[in-house]
This record gives sequence, structure tokens and C-alpha cells, in this order.
Amino acid sequence: MLFTHRILPALALACALITSAPVASASVAPRIASAAHAAPVAGALVQQPAQSPQAAYTLPPEKLAKAIALGRIRTILHFGGSIWGLAVLWLLLAGRIAARLQERVARVTHRRWLQGALFFAVLLVLLELADLPLGIYAHHVSLSYGIGVQGWPGWLLDQAKGLAFTLGGVPFLLLFNWIVRVSPRRYWRWAWLVTLPLMVLSALGEPLLEPIFNKFEPLSRSNPALVARLEKVVARTGTRIPPERIFLMKASLKTNGLNAYVTGIGATKRIVVWDTSAGRIPDDEVLFLFAHESGHYVLRHIPKGLAVSAVFLFFLYWACARLADWMALRFGPRWGLFDGLEEGRSALSSRAGFVLLLFIVSLAGFAMEPVGNAFSRYIEHQADVYGQEAIHSVVVDPQKTAVSAFNHLGEAWLEEPNPNPFLEFWTDSHPSTQYRATFAAHYDPWANGGRGEYFEK
Repeated sequence: MLFTHRILPALALACALITSAPVASASVAPRIASAAHAAPVAGALVQQPAQSPQAAYTLPPEKLAKAIALGRIRTILHFGGSIWGLAVLWLLLAGRIAARLQERVARVTHRRWLQGALFFAVLLVLLELADLPLGIYAHHVSLSYGIGVQGWPGWLLDQAKGLAFTLGGVPFLLLFNWIVRVSPRRYWRWAWLVTLPLMVLSALGEPLLEPIFNKFEPLSRSNPALVARLEKVVARTGTRIPPERIFLMKASLKTNGLNAYVTGIGATKRIVVWDTSAGRIPDDEVLFLFAHESGHYVLRHIPKGLAVSAVFLFFLYWACARLADWMALRFGPRWGLFDGLEEGRSALSSRAGFVLLLFIVSLAGFAMEPVGNAFSRYIEHQADVYGQEAIHSVVVDPQKTAVSAFNHLGEAWLEEPNPNPFLEFWTDSHPSTQYRATFAAHYDPWANGGRGEYFEK
């Protein structure tokens, strides 16, 4: 699902901002369809690494060629998927498909709420079907490059689950459509207020929904020795993460990639380590990944991300509302947005008119992607620094451990050692693997009697 999550109104946009920033994982490329090379963030809290004559992250020639080719495909999928998603919404409007669908559901039932439910359910199915060819190609590429291992039956089952989950967004679409209808001038403010608790609920409930798509078990069940070592990091960081909140995800059923991440808030907060990480790289490197994720805990990245998203969305909703009002007046009659409306009603309050709002929100989400990613890179760099400092007294050589971990991550996901600067700026939620490895190689704050950013020793 490359773009459907972008067209669910406020909830989806808020969730996209949240997941792209504070809860982003330690991996460099969570899926084949994403471009995952992020640029270093200006104004980082620590000194920039000195230039080294020898790159800290390298790939053997054969894998380097694959990484370059795969990078091009990722770029095409990333921008192509976004543009295609916007084009589909535009076609639904300009081709009067949305208007005709609105007329059809009105003939089925006279109950307004049921008309809306049918309209939005059909709309979401159409968008998912339009997205399916890109998803199929992305999975084919993942299998071809040896990153994905999930067979087509399992992948199709996940798509079906995703569609069912997407249809669960119908009540939210009905809610926001109702807000636009009852408050045609100030709907964006009410929508923003409704978004805030939904953002929190989304972050709270994400860990509860993840088992629908992946299998989890306590890490202590399969690797108690590793958990014992992880508890040393817990003690050093003071995170008080009990072993029952450290999970192993059986990612090897679907991918060869490496990953670890933090998710949830409050009672649902947990750290997840993929079984590909725990079983393929040295334990010292797993400790570093864990320490990185612990940094998200300690530095309160999730609540900070929620707060930043809330402020940002207030102004974004206002801008979207202004643009949507103008477009409704300019194109509404041609697109049939006023068809069947009671006199005096705003075109945006119709079902077809609401598709225009979805288009505007999607367009804004695409245009603001670099902003969310810049914040995410800033957050991830902080977690990298915290993670390396946290393992300072736990592993023999934290610099070597971090560099090796980034090399293993980059090789597993076939990351380009020298990514395009523009792509870093626009698409990447994490600093590039090269930057992260180079920084780690040179970061030794305790040299010459110094102290770390987060730990004295």
C-alpha cells in the first residue's frame, strides 16, 4: 500500500508524520519501496565527523552494482507512487467518477450515514486496486534482489489484511466529512482538534495491531543470554524496560533485512528486535541497536514528535482548507461537486467534494515530506549518539561496534554508499548509512578526558 495511507484525512496524515519521525527504526530501509538514504542533519547536537580518506561504509563490487540499480528503482517507486496516488484522486474528480459514485449510492439507500459508508468503502477499494500494480512490482523487486523472502500467497494475504484495515478508516472519513458539512468555515479547526486524540490513540494502539501482520514473542524465550546482556544496557540507561517488553519479531518469514525499533506509548511501549538481527549479527551490535532504540525512550521522541506534529498540522490544515475552498469554486461545477447539494451548502461538504479535500491533504503530505524527514533525521541522529554512548562501558570498542552494525545494516538492505543529496533531502527518514558509519568511527567524546553528550563516562 504505497499511497492509500496518505489519503485517509487527518488521522492518516498525522500517523504518517508520527511514524516517519519519532518512532522510526534503527534500520536504514524498512521496505523496498522506500528510498532510504538520509542526509546528515544540519545543527546536530554533536560535532560533525572529520573527513576520512577511507569510507566507513563500503560494499563489495557486486553488491555495490546491485545497490546502485536498486536505488534507482526505489526512487522511481517512491516518487512514482506519490504522483500516481495524486493522479488517481485527480482522475476521480476530473472524470466525475466521484460525482457519479455519489449519485449511485444515493439510489441504494436514503440514509445519509449509510450512503457515506458505501461511498467511502468503494472509494478506498478503488484506491487500493489502483495501488496494487505498484505493490506487486515492489515485491517482485524485493524478491529479485534477495531482500524479501515472503512468497506471493503470504504477500497477497497481507494485502487483504491491509485492505480490511484500510476499510476500518471509513468511520473516520464519515466523521471528518460530517465536520466539514456542519462547519463549512471552521471545519479545519475542528478537524485538527479531533486529530489530536486520534494521533495519541494511533501511537498507543500500533503495537496492538502489529501482530496482525507479523509474529512476535518475548526475546527471553529464544535468547535469554542476549536478554541478560541487554539488561546491562537497560541498567546503564535507566530506562527500566522489563524483559517482557522486549520482543522478537519473526521477520525472517518475510525478509532478509535487519531492523530494530521502538513503538507504542505508555502501557503499550516496547522495543522490538527482528530475529534476522538477533540471529545474524554479533550480539555487541544488537546491543548497539537496542541502545539506539533506548535513546528514543529516554529522549522522549514519541511525545516530542506528537507535539511537533500537532503544531505543524494546525497550520497545514489551515493551508489545505484555503486551497480546497479555492479549488472547489474553480473546478466544482465542472467536476459535479455541487450535484445534489442543498442550496447554500459548500461543495466540500458533499461526498465527491470531500475527495477534493483528500487530494489536497495528499498533495500537502507529499510537498511537506522533506520537513517530516528532516525532523526524523534529527531524531535518529540523536538516538545514534545516545546508542553509541550507552554501550561505552558495555562492549570493548563502541566505535568499531557501531561502524560494523551500520555496515551490516547497509549491506542487508543494499544501501548506496554515496546517495544522491537531493534524494537524501526529500525521501530519507534516517541519516545515510555512510554518514552514520563515518560519524560512529570518529565519535569518541571521552578521548583526552572529555565527556559524552548524554553520559559522563
